[in-house]
Parts: sequence; structure tokens; C-alpha cells
Amino acid sequence: MPIAHATWTVLPHGPIEQLDDHLWRVEGHLPNMALKRVMTVARMADGRLVVHSAIALDDGSMRQIERWGELAFLVVPNGWHRLDAPSFKQRYPAMQVVCPRGSRKAVQKALPVDLTYDAFPADDRVSLEHAPGTKEVEGVLHVRSDAGVSLVFNDLIFNLPHGRGLFGLVFRLMGSTGGPKVTRVARLTMVRDRRALRGYLEKLAAEPDLERILMSHGRPIVKDAASVLRSIAATL
Repeated sequence: MPIAHATWTVLPHGPIEQLDDHLWRVEGHLPNMALKRVMTVARMADGRLVVHSAIALDDGSMRQIERWGELAFLVVPNGWHRLDAPSFKQRYPAMQVVCPRGSRKAVQKALPVDLTYDAFPADDRVSLEHAPGTKEVEGVLHVRSDAGVSLVFNDLIFNLPHGRGLFGLVFRLMGSTGGPKVTRVARLTMVRDRRALRGYLEKLAAEPDLERILMSHGRPIVKDAASVLRSIAATL
């Protein structure tokens, strides 16, 4: 898979799903891989949009997003999620590129970075923070609305069922499938302090209005989100 597409390259993707008045997600394919990816779009209090883990969509879908507000922030959530980031920046040059502090060097191989998570201009609705215990290579997007709090993870947590065929077997052996979890790959490549990460996930689970958990690979967790997050933390 290339580091990044040089031009706007639309791969197969599903419809945009509206989760509440200020939060949307869309699932798309990756080239030559059975693994799918998710883009999340959140609207800030002033109407600006934050695009997390960008996916190049067809023109109709992009026009739909443009009607929701100004595409202001392009969040590249780690060094592996750069595929469509440069073409997004080309299409929307005013967007500011944001990434975790520990992933900045990797992201900058694909495009310049304007801000790291600690410098993101958070408001009452949308914020970004690094995940303790990951050496700041991963983080979480927080989205707050009248319906509750949504947490958007990237590669730290997967929520994939066991699949069939060769890819399904490989992902299962890698410990990447079988429900919500911090995957074996994440433990090896991102997690440096399990105790710190466990405490952080438990803190997030204690959010009084936690409504859902999203991630870049897998379906949203909407039933007993706090209990699921505490169960994930307990495995660390």
C-alpha cells in the first residue's frame, strides 16, 4: 500500500452515517486489503468541521460534507493513516493538519503538519488528547453533544468480528479480530506503559454521559459503552 495517494483517489466506500447532529462516519475500503477503514467527521461549536482519518469520497458525498460546515482541521491520527491526507490538503488547502506529537515525523513524510494534539484549539464540543502510555503516537477525539459523549479512537482499539478466508485467518492470528480490544499489534507497536493506558481508559469509561465509542477499524460500540471500555482496560 502506498504511503499516500498523489491525487484524489476514490476507492469503494459506504454511505455517510449520521450519528447525531454534529457527528458522522463513513466506512471505506483499503487497496489490496480486506481490512476496512473509517473516517469520522465532527462539527465544532462554531460550525467548523474536524475530519479524522480522511477518506477520499465521491463528489456527491464530499459536497454533502461541505454543506455541513467549513472543512477546517485534517486529523491524521497516526503515521499509518496518511493515505488520503495529502489529496485532502490539496482539495481543501485551508485545512490545518493535526496529528499526535509522537507521530509527527511519520506523518510529515506525506505532508506538512500544522499542529499536534496538545495545540488543537478545542472548544466545548470537540477536543483531542494524547493517550497516556502510547508515547503520544495515538490519541482520542472527544465529541460532545446533547446526546452524550462520543470517543473516537484510531488503531489503539479495533472492533472486528472474526473473518473468513486467508485474511480472516491472518487477522485472527494477529489478535486483531474477535470483538473490541487493544490488539496484539497495538500492544507491540504503540503501548509502552500498560498501567498508564489502563488508567486512562478507566477514566474515559467514567465519563457520565458516554454514549458511544468509535474507531478507525470496526463498528461503533453503542451498547454499554462504558462497560465495554472498562473490560478492554482490564486486559492491559
